[in-house]
Amino acid sequence: MDLDPCILICVLSASEHQIGQPTRSIKDASPPPPPPPPRSPPILSDSDSDSDSDSNASSLTNSSSHQRHTDLSSSIFQSYITHSDSSNHGQLDQDLIKIRSFLTSSRSGALSCLICLERIKPTDPTWSCSSRCFAIFHLLCIQSWALQSTTLAATRAVLRAAVIPDENSFVWPCPKCRIEYPKRQTPKNYYCFCGKVQDPEPDPWILPHSCGEICGRALKYNCGHYCLLLCHPGPCPTCPKLVRNKCFCGKVEDVRRCGFKNFSCNGICGKLLECGVHRCVDICHDGPCHPCREKGTYRCQCGKMEMERACCERDFRCENPCNKMLGCGRHLCQCGCHEGDCKDCSLQGKRTCPCGKRVYEGTPCDVAVPLCGATCDKLLGCGFHRCPERCHRGPCIETCRTVVTKSCRCGSLKKQVPCFQELTCERKCLKVRDCGRHACKHRCCDGDCPPCSEVCDKRLRCRNHKCPAPCHRGSCAPCPLMVRISCSCGETYFEVPCGTEAEQKPPRCPKPCRIPPICGHGPKCKPHRCHYGPCHACRLTCDEEYQCGHKCKLRCHGPKPPPLPEFTLKPKKKKFNHQAEVIPGSPCPPCSELVLRQCVGLHIGAERMMVCSNSAEFSCGNLCGNPLPCGNHYCTYECHSLKSSSSKSDALRIGDSCEECCLPCHKVRDSTCPHPCPQPCHPGECPPCKTLIKRSCHCGSILHVFECINFNRMSEKEQMDVRSCKGPCHRKLPNCYHLCPEICHPGPCPSPDKCTKKVTVRCGCRTIKKEWLCHNVQEAYREAGCDPKDVSKNQYGLGLLSCDDYCKSRLKVTDTELHLRNAKPREVKELDTVNNVAKRRKRKQRVIEEQKISRFQKFVAVSQQFLLFLTVALVVVASACFGFRGLMQLSDWMNEVETRQRRRYSRE
Repeated sequence: MDLDPCILICVLSASEHQIGQPTRSIKDASPPPPPPPPRSPPILSDSDSDSDSDSNASSLTNSSSHQRHTDLSSSIFQSYITHSDSSNHGQLDQDLIKIRSFLTSSRSGALSCLICLERIKPTDPTWSCSSRCFAIFHLLCIQSWALQSTTLAATRAVLRAAVIPDENSFVWPCPKCRIEYPKRQTPKNYYCFCGKVQDPEPDPWILPHSCGEICGRALKYNCGHYCLLLCHPGPCPTCPKLVRNKCFCGKVEDVRRCGFKNFSCNGICGKLLECGVHRCVDICHDGPCHPCREKGTYRCQCGKMEMERACCERDFRCENPCNKMLGCGRHLCQCGCHEGDCKDCSLQGKRTCPCGKRVYEGTPCDVAVPLCGATCDKLLGCGFHRCPERCHRGPCIETCRTVVTKSCRCGSLKKQVPCFQELTCERKCLKVRDCGRHACKHRCCDGDCPPCSEVCDKRLRCRNHKCPAPCHRGSCAPCPLMVRISCSCGETYFEVPCGTEAEQKPPRCPKPCRIPPICGHGPKCKPHRCHYGPCHACRLTCDEEYQCGHKCKLRCHGPKPPPLPEFTLKPKKKKFNHQAEVIPGSPCPPCSELVLRQCVGLHIGAERMMVCSNSAEFSCGNLCGNPLPCGNHYCTYECHSLKSSSSKSDALRIGDSCEECCLPCHKVRDSTCPHPCPQPCHPGECPPCKTLIKRSCHCGSILHVFECINFNRMSEKEQMDVRSCKGPCHRKLPNCYHLCPEICHPGPCPSPDKCTKKVTVRCGCRTIKKEWLCHNVQEAYREAGCDPKDVSKNQYGLGLLSCDDYCKSRLKVTDTELHLRNAKPREVKELDTVNNVAKRRKRKQRVIEEQKISRFQKFVAVSQQFLLFLTVALVVVASACFGFRGLMQLSDWMNEVETRQRRRYSRE
């Protein structure tokens, strides 16, 4: 670890004044030669270390680029220890380790306040305990701690005592060592460690919170010397001055350090022991000699028994009674083994009755004193009443049975009971104890409630332990435990308060790492320095062979030794420029060699370079081109894998994974069959066409249905015969409206001009009618110069006969009848139109009135809605205002009631 210049100056000052000439003054002393430089550790390889180890290595090799100082504390402390007495190394080590720990913590920023658990900055005002632990706290924290402790003590004293105690009698403890300080010693100002300078200014070249001057504090054991170190935290080391002093037994005189002037010459002590006969045979030692342990035969005090005992235990008493006759000659001595004469008989001289009211003189010792017969009147055990019995022998009654009026301890019950009986009620005390959390609940409590007996068990600020103290008021005391943070090998360490270990960085150790690598390159790995956490990954090439024959060319990714589970560091925020290739402790990644592979369709010229471990097949993107099972088309899918084995010829290979041909059959059939093949595309010839075709007869009256293959196999004559319906022809003749009288036949109907059908012929007025043959009617039309085809069916045969006189008479009668059938004018319709006009006018007026009424109603409705909204808003605002005032009044009333209750409880 590195030391700041301030720490180095402090330690050098200690070495100068402690190891140098002690008789010279500081001004006259010349600078001593510098201590020998420490041996630099062997330069280890940094190939397996990260940036932290690199910076550590640079500090160890005195790199000027980082401008760091070499750690000289080990050599200086070691030289101080070697110049001291070896018998006192234990005590010296404790002082030096404590100083060293404070210096290291101050340098690394590991000093933390045990009250707030925050880091103590170099500019923060502090206070340090000067009695035992020398712990450092924030000035504000220790002032608050002292104020709370004294306030709590004053509250307890007021509750338990009728008189208010003096404030100077209150004390507050140190949060770590629990040394008590009086209230007047509560720190008010910020001083340096030695206490000479108030509010020391922070200086980067001296130790934080130090004045940089010589400490000057009186050393231990009141030797008369003062500390020559620079102002420092922690205890002052033992006095290094050289003085002449004698050993413990006084036989040898030697020059020693003042702090270790008391020494042993390692010879026989030889001092005369307390027995005055023997001398001490122990090694020269400090303090009084041990009792004499020489064995011998000695008699007891009465001389009846002999026993072999140590010289220091020669005066002893046996267990036999004395049993010597007393001077009265009537009683035996009841005392145990004793020296000298026995005491006089206690029954001789003046004797009194048992109550002491009457004196008897000259009564022999063997005669019992008579009772006086008066009242005993001795004070009983209660201290208030006297024995009411007559003078009697033996002790008085133990229980006073005088009936008195007693009140219970809490004063809630009064009752007449015997004096010996204690009166208690069943009322439970509801007063809160000193902890402020639990009630007393003792029956008939006298008001002096005992301290709370429950365990606090709150989680301390360290978050690792719980408060083991009894339930108390205020915050819990800080955790007094110290956590040791060391490197992996345990050689370098420092201690921090419990709860701050997560914020501390582990110490850097220059020694080589002891953890052997467990990857396959154990003998080849370069050594690295001791580190905290897991070992760095091996940086050699893996070279492990794959199944395909290639070797892994990545960095070694074998398993790493697990880190120590004692402490977990927070992850550092580092920006990595590249991602790690493999994770240590994982198997080799798949082979990354490039090989040439064909596509899944095995097309020539479509090979690609791929990774060896990539077993995925690829498609070249071209069409498959394999012939389909139909034999007429080819696969149009994109290049895909062929699941079935290929044929002998690559050009004719067929795969089951190719597409199924869904196209219709396009093969051309015979010229006589116009139908396409109904089946999908298939190999070979198409099946016979069985499509049904419809053919009408020659006259068109019947529709025949045939299969295509059967109809096409017939000759033309057979087809004509089959198509005939064998019935009369249903076609019209071309010159008239009659059907052909022949049997169904192909082609035009024969002799269309010789129709023999009868036709009714009429005159122009339809009065005269006759029946003619159809061919005569046709000839009549032709003679009249009209084509019979142009005559409609309803007019066919009309007008071929001429009208006579009878026809003309019939025509006149008809005209007269027509004149009588003239229509009358409609007057009713005009009345209807007039009425309709009036109705329309009334309806229009009604619509106008309705429109006027609706506008007024709309205005009224809008006004009502606005007034309703305004009323609701006013009600809400008023309720909120009065409700808030009511809540404030209720809160004030509750606060007054609570204040009254507190005053009443405090008076009680």
